[in-house]
Amino acid sequence: QVQLVESGGGLVQPGGSLRLSCAASGFTLAYYGTGWFRQAPGKEREGVSCISSSDGSIYYSDSVKGRFTISRDTAKNTVYLQMNNLKPEDTAVYYCATPEHDGSSCSLSGPWYDYWGQGTQVTVSS
Repeated sequence: QVQLVESGGGLVQPGGSLRLSCAASGFTLAYYGTGWFRQAPGKEREGVSCISSSDGSIYYSDSVKGRFTISRDTAKNTVYLQMNNLKPEDTAVYYCATPEHDGSSCSLSGPWYDYWGQGTQVTVSS
């Protein structure tokens, strides 16, 4: 059974850091492009970053470029999102997602993905 579980969210002050984890079970995450998304109350879901399985290409949205870093640990079957210099506007529920097909690139567009985790809350506030 395919399952994605996010963790690592919490409350942090502006300028602080968090590392989110997306742990996969039931399949080998390294074979699938993986994306991180977020959704703030009253706003549309936003693609934040993704990492390709085919060639390791990495993409970031303009809003997080230079502050967030996506990475993958194949031994732990986990993808991470390191978030530095957090801002109040980063407050949202963060989700990871993978497509059904392996050997894939990745996308910052939500409809490209088939499997989603339950999300982890990130709150940036003083």
